[in-house]
Amino acid sequence: MKPLNLETYLPYRLSVASNKVSALISKAYEARFGLTIPQWRLLAILSEGQPLSQQTLVSRTAMDKVTVSRAAQALITRGVVQSKPSDKDRRAVELSLTAAGVSIVQDVAPVALAFEKSLIEAIGGPAAERLDMMLRKLEEQAEKLAK
Repeated sequence: MKPLNLETYLPYRLSVASNKVSALISKAYEARFGLTIPQWRLLAILSEGQPLSQQTLVSRTAMDKVTVSRAAQALITRGVVQSKPSDKDRRAVELSLTAAGVSIVQDVAPVALAFEKSLIEAIGGPAAERLDMMLRKLEEQAEKLAK
């Protein structure tokens, strides 16, 4: 049996790459807006427009319930996210951006996109497209294996 070497172990390398990229981009919003990585992720997803439940946010972000709940509560307290009872399920609440939340996203998104552009340029457009396809396949396989 081949020994486990973290430097070549795909899940570890994906995690390290993700953490490094997230930490880099977080500099764009952490100092200026005092946002954590989970808070920014919620804002970015909520900026797509429709109100979402915390359960949907857990699924969309692949973050655990506690992390999503804490991030959502902090954003609600700051007045950048609002919650209201769900029309579909009165036991659930749906979150959406306030005008202040929209303003933050409008300020941060161009900076985040500039970081993304720089990362893509480092590997080249065609390689970035292949990477996107490979990441989708890895996500699909991980979902299948989780069942």
